[in-house]
Amino acid sequence: MSVIGYVVASDDRLWDRVLEWRPPRWVRAWMLGATRLGDGWLWVVTAALLLAAGARGLAVLAAGVVSAGIANALLVCVKARVRRPRPCETTRHPGFQIGPLGWFPSDRFSFPSGHALNSFAIGSVIALAFPLAAVPVLAVAASVAASRVVLGLHWLSDVLAGSLVGILIGTAVFLALLS
Repeated sequence: MSVIGYVVASDDRLWDRVLEWRPPRWVRAWMLGATRLGDGWLWVVTAALLLAAGARGLAVLAAGVVSAGIANALLVCVKARVRRPRPCETTRHPGFQIGPLGWFPSDRFSFPSGHALNSFAIGSVIALAFPLAAVPVLAVAASVAASRVVLGLHWLSDVLAGSLVGILIGTAVFLALLS
């Protein structure tokens, strides 16, 4: 079996387990809230907080914007090339019945997860710039990423790839612009 075949089979097995899982109400609320934060609200609040943090916050905001720009340019190119269908296109989780937003043509595709990519690209810049905030910032990024799998909007490999690439982009931008 090829590596791609192994990853796809693993994603399918996990999706079958997620479909059988009936999460408690608080987990459902957490996952829906986390995914909606990643739709854009998180970035508006983050920008406002960074603007209020003075000169250092403004520099971090600028680095976060660069990081998000790189992440999104890569996202559009990769999604257009890979065109992997989302798990919710075949079976929606009975506990959520949620689909992708569909704001952009690339929203139709699954690989990589844009929510995970952006959360970790921006979150890594912030975590490296403000080490005391690293744990909560990365916990929010991880929640956004996990919500995409739990809600059936992405395969686990989509989220892992998006998270890893986001960390790499955020770290590279931080090192280039802020260190």
